[in-house]
Amino acid sequence: MRTLCSSTLIGEFFVIGFAGLVAMKDPGLSMSTVWTVSGIAMFLCLALCGVVTRPGGVALGWALQIALVASGVFVPTMFFMGAVFAALWWASVHYGRKIDEAKARFADQADASTTPDAA
Repeated sequence: MRTLCSSTLIGEFFVIGFAGLVAMKDPGLSMSTVWTVSGIAMFLCLALCGVVTRPGGVALGWALQIALVASGVFVPTMFFMGAVFAALWWASVHYGRKIDEAKARFADQADASTTPDAA
């Protein structure tokens, strides 16, 4: 799960950076505000890569997805991009867990086949 979720978060890191560039063109937003918010969100993407498998990591990822969709208020394209990344986040979590379960099952089978029978 960690690899899939981290890949999604790294993709979001770049999208948030590009959205910051687009938001700079809005005369109603100051450059410092845009880059403070974008910088914090980009940092969260990187930080979540390290804690995604810890308790609450996936929930924090969902909070980031919601914030990304909500950023569409300022950069309308982010409604679409946020929805795409929310779908990717769901797929990363869902299929990542299935992959982790399969790896654990295969490891158990490998341990069982190398352990001599007691009989």
